[in-house]
Amino acid sequence: MKLLFSETSPDYSRYLYPYVIWAFLEPHETPADALAAGFLPSGPNLDRFYLVRQIRVPLQGWQPNSENRRVLRKAVNTRCSLIPKADYCLDEARRQRWLAFAEERFGAGIMPAERLSKIWEGPVISHVLHFTDALSNAELGTVLLYLEAPRVAYYYYAFYDLTGPERNLGMQLMTRAVEQFAATGFEHLHLGTCVTEAALYKTQFEPLEFFNGARWSNNCAELKHLVRRPATATHRFEEAEFLAFQPESPAMLAATGAFRA
Repeated sequence: MKLLFSETSPDYSRYLYPYVIWAFLEPHETPADALAAGFLPSGPNLDRFYLVRQIRVPLQGWQPNSENRRVLRKAVNTRCSLIPKADYCLDEARRQRWLAFAEERFGAGIMPAERLSKIWEGPVISHVLHFTDALSNAELGTVLLYLEAPRVAYYYYAFYDLTGPERNLGMQLMTRAVEQFAATGFEHLHLGTCVTEAALYKTQFEPLEFFNGARWSNNCAELKHLVRRPATATHRFEEAEFLAFQPESPAMLAATGAFRA
């Protein structure tokens, strides 16, 4: 991958000069290479990726823990179908339900109709997981996915019923997705970013890995430390508390890391 560093707002008083790290694939690479290196797609066209603290579930040998089993028991009557995007009908009724979900869940104006159309039409969506009630056949939700078998499944967006009696439907969809891709031989399921307290619900899976800027870490205490650290803190690799989580010094991490200049 080729890297580009896009400068963002500095804080001169704390010697913070941040750059957003963009990656561009080379001809021999695929999006799975970017995801494996800690990058997520920055748009629906898969033409640029950004480095971010993200979470993935290693799937080979995955077994549900007690919390996952509890969620799966509640989803016993939920039917899950993996459908190529070309075979899925995004009709106007579904589109309007998804837009209403986005307005309530993401906030006003975050995902207008134009943005939803661009996402759906882009190569970042290759398949959907479509969920229905096996008893009533009612639609429960749809997860938008990028699949590159067997290396990676990327859980991009989920749209589901917010009005029904089931209060934890979103977690059911995510847990069923982990179960589905573990059973079909995928190596990793990427679940997106984890930069706020609200995203820690994704840590309900074991094993779990997150990208910490140097490597994939399976230390959940380290992840929670990063999420909960004060916004006024300094560079992470200058903090003794963060360095205590690392098995090697920053110089050794750099020496063994994947990034070169």
